[in-house]
Amino acid sequence: MEAIRQFVKVKNHQINITLPDNFTAEEVEVIIIAKNENDFQLSDNQIKLLDDRANEPESEYIKSSESLNRIKEKYGF
Repeated sequence: MEAIRQFVKVKNHQINITLPDNFTAEEVEVIIIAKNENDFQLSDNQIKLLDDRANEPESEYIKSSESLNRIKEKYGF
């Protein structure tokens, strides 16, 4: 699995992420976490969950549309 961690500035409520030329994924998962360390800290469980997700094999990935369908089904939307 390829993973990239970047700290980027927010401008006009938008971010711009430039991927390296050798990053070949056609779909990515984006997790946005505020950087201000005084206002936000991850628990050890949250860090472990993110690490586990980052190390999952690509064969376990699902498309965002499938994820949304599962949420809709689970909560009756």
